Amino acid sequence: MADGGERAGRPDPGRGEGREARRPAREEQARAELVPIGPGERPPALLIAIGVCVLLAAAVLIGGLTIHDLSSHGGSLPGAIFLAGILALLALGMYRRRYLAVLGFEALLAFQIIVTSLALVVASTLVAAGGCLLAIGLGGWLFWKLVRVMGRLQAGENRDRV
Repeated sequence: MADGGERAGRPDPGRGEGREARRPAREEQARAELVPIGPGERPPALLIAIGVCVLLAAAVLIGGLTIHDLSSHGGSLPGAIFLAGILALLALGMYRRRYLAVLGFEALLAFQIIVTSLALVVASTLVAAGGCLLAIGLGGWLFWKLVRVMGRLQAGENRDRV
């Protein structure tokens, strides 16, 4: 008890300090191991993200053009065209291997995962719950795979600057 009182207010010298000291070394080692994306190289996760973006852009545009009385469903044709254009630009940016395009797509994936997680809470059928779980799982997988792609993109940009 007295020992615990003496240490109160002081950090334990045996805990955490070694980890904190090793963190920059581990980060540098991880950065050094990243192989920059070569010219013309597009990892599978990036190709999947581009495909998802193109399919979503086409689906939004087709839906906006074919749904009769779109405003009664909470949408508008200009909004559909705008959203399809943004998705197409993201796909083009990812095809050109632009870091910010991949980052923007990851932000959309994170939003999709959060919204689908909230939809899972109110899912009233097993089919709806299964669809939500599938969307969360696939979105999370693609998000995780794109993190490494972003690291490789950034490694190439950083090495080009030096």
